[in-house]
Amino acid sequence: MKLEKIHTHDLNLYYGSNHALKNVSIGIEENKITSLIGPSGCGKSTFLRTLNRLNDTIDNVRIEGDVKIDGINIYDKNVDVVALRKRVGMIFQKSNPFPKSVFENVAYGPRINGVNKKKELEEIVETSCKRAAIWDEVKDRMNDSAMGLSGGQQQRVCIARALAVDPEVLLMDEPASALDPIATAKIEELMFDLKNNLTIVIVTHNMQQAARVSDKCAFFLSGEIIEYTSTTNMFTNRKHEKTQNYISGRFG
Repeated sequence: MKLEKIHTHDLNLYYGSNHALKNVSIGIEENKITSLIGPSGCGKSTFLRTLNRLNDTIDNVRIEGDVKIDGINIYDKNVDVVALRKRVGMIFQKSNPFPKSVFENVAYGPRINGVNKKKELEEIVETSCKRAAIWDEVKDRMNDSAMGLSGGQQQRVCIARALAVDPEVLLMDEPASALDPIATAKIEELMFDLKNNLTIVIVTHNMQQAARVSDKCAFFLSGEIIEYTSTTNMFTNRKHEKTQNYISGRFG
């Protein structure tokens, strides 16, 4: 039996009077890559942000329904949001390294969590950079500013920074949309390696990318999930006319 890492039930989200997510119920399997596709403004990124409570930072947001990770509702009032975001990392569309050295970027999370010994930090940074497939490119540039790296390298440093606190889930919001094809291929290859130890949820506008990297695929439209199935089915045997119209390029 495939294990569900994340399960949402009747999830509704409102920005003021705008009903942005409508009765979203979905099970996301452990150690799989699940892609969220759909036109701009359909609720993909909003849904992604519910999975580590990033929408909490936006005024006038109201959330109803359940979001469970390992069976625990993350919106329960007893949940420690800082601990949750350690377990559920986030990679944004635009790489956002801190204006610090490569080393300090990756060491940031462990330091906040109380790791102060130099040798231990060095081991965590090296391991995280290796997991993010960036070590060979930055091992001699650890004291250089991360801002001086290429866009693709910056994004992998951001992934290393997320991995340094050993998350269980990685949320990726269009992680390669600002990158060239070679850097994009590196990020995609990296995702395949990471899913051995992580559950990955990716928002992408790039249909080819969804087809290449994901195991399962959810098609969002106007805040609702229209279809959720294996990626193979989504691209070869979809059931809904709206999905067919979107994937064949009739709208979106």
